[in-house]
Amino acid sequence: REQWAAMTGAQGAVCGDGTGSSCLLTSGLCREISSSILNGFRIFIIWAISSWFRRGPSTPDPSTPAGAPRVPSRNLFPKDTLMDLYIYISQSDSFSDFNNTETLFWFQRDLVYGDWMTGDNGDGCYEHYQELDIPQEVLQNGSLYMHVYFTKSGHHPDPKRKGQYRRLATVHTSRMLNKFKRRKFLKTKNLLTGETEADPEMIKRAESHGPVEIISHWHPNLTINMVDDHTAWVKGSVPPPLDQHVKFDAVSGDYYPIVYFNDYWNLQKDYYPVNETLQKLPLRLTYCPLSLWRWQLYAAQSARSPWNFLGEDTYEQSDEDQDSVKVALLETNPYLLGLTIVVSIVHSIFEFLAFKNDIQFWNSRQSLEGLSVRSIFFGVFQSLVVLLYILDNETNFVVQVSVFIGLLIDFWKITKVMDVRLDRENRIAGLIPRLIFKDKSTYVESSTKIYDDMAFRYLSWLLYPLFGCYAVYSLIYVEHKGWYSWVLSMLYGFLLTFGFITMTPQLFINYKMKSVAHLPWRMLTYKALNTFIDDLFAFVIKMPMMYRIGCLRDGRLPRKPRPFFTMWIPTLVTTLPSKPKWSLFQIKQDH
Repeated sequence: REQWAAMTGAQGAVCGDGTGSSCLLTSGLCREISSSILNGFRIFIIWAISSWFRRGPSTPDPSTPAGAPRVPSRNLFPKDTLMDLYIYISQSDSFSDFNNTETLFWFQRDLVYGDWMTGDNGDGCYEHYQELDIPQEVLQNGSLYMHVYFTKSGHHPDPKRKGQYRRLATVHTSRMLNKFKRRKFLKTKNLLTGETEADPEMIKRAESHGPVEIISHWHPNLTINMVDDHTAWVKGSVPPPLDQHVKFDAVSGDYYPIVYFNDYWNLQKDYYPVNETLQKLPLRLTYCPLSLWRWQLYAAQSARSPWNFLGEDTYEQSDEDQDSVKVALLETNPYLLGLTIVVSIVHSIFEFLAFKNDIQFWNSRQSLEGLSVRSIFFGVFQSLVVLLYILDNETNFVVQVSVFIGLLIDFWKITKVMDVRLDRENRIAGLIPRLIFKDKSTYVESSTKIYDDMAFRYLSWLLYPLFGCYAVYSLIYVEHKGWYSWVLSMLYGFLLTFGFITMTPQLFINYKMKSVAHLPWRMLTYKALNTFIDDLFAFVIKMPMMYRIGCLRDGRLPRKPRPFFTMWIPTLVTTLPSKPKWSLFQIKQDH
């Protein structure tokens, strides 16, 4: 379980529930599915705008002197244009060595623009495979570029050939074939012996390259799509993200055919590093026509925000998260996949409603009778440990912000369950005012405080020995970066394994008071429904069987309790002996 948690990183910590397994899986996939749904909505908006452009008459532009209308442009390659395809491979991002036949990777004659019936399989697609020699510069993290030229039949892409080259008859685009990825080295060791089980070669690379190494990766497949589109686009009015691909000619005002490099289905796990162990670089290129609608779909899914303040690490993790959605699309039964999308939307709605009702409950709560105040403080401790843990493990910025917001909400709850004030007379070191915490009268005057203290005293008899055993186990058998990391990972691992036990004080109070009417019913109901949704995702997402069983066990989360554990069972235990004829419905109705 620890190894799987380490592989998945600290993202499970965002749940803040002390376990982090089912919430980790559901939040990750729900976030990606929700993003895909939002992208689908964005595609609909793009389609509506592009349909508006297809109407024909142009609208006046008030920026022009006399309000003259902008003239819609046209595609420089009409329908059924005969084309030739030239693809060159070079180490430079600009290309001019057309006379070097070794750089020509693929030449395909007499392609028909917008033809969907030709090709080897009768779908308009052509394929070419070849193994490339690896230049020494590429082995040393150099770049390898592909330059693609589409020319009208009878023309050549070389500008030096005056009789054969024509600017408006040539479409040129390029792309870097290799992809650079970061590989991080974690220097861990056994704190008692100083030894490590890491590969000695990896240790040497970490010492020579530092904690982060940039490595060139390769994927053998790539699809070149030419979009079959003849929309009368207006320059300056193409909606994003399509405006990044529609290129207009500065003189004629018309636009070139859209060439799109489609690597959407290239999974991150299929990339492999370029190093000395490789003899050749296999490359399979596929040319296919692409409809406007499908191009909008791919463009919207691949678009990235221009406000890149989160850094490349966030985008790399986002690419890995999207792989789970792609694998689900490829391997999951269509009916189960449809159910998963619907359930993801419901899960997001329930999460929002649970959050809203939780805030409303504590904001409007006047009496603390029946509520465990110590559990609120323990929740703050959990959230603080989770935040420090993900900061120590360099989780992405989005996760850090979400956990920090959750910690602020937990601190806010303390002001609702206790009277907090500043003591300016007895300052710390004579400078800093001292915080004074005092129990609210509704908590002290009732029997809740007695039961709460009693529950945590009994709980400490169980937790302290378990905590000590886990700390010894973590120190002896698990490697850490240092003593600070050991403390954080030990606390986080303990909460991950035994965190569900902390729900027992509230159950003990419910048992003693023979009532559950004081609980935040709406919030618990929404989170309980989401717990069952987490169990559904445990069967949809590919994972080890033991981890899947762990997700089902995590129905007993301290912040996602099931109704039968937190509401019905304590009530049945305390009321059925005295009133054995009550039914479950009557108990719920009574409370």
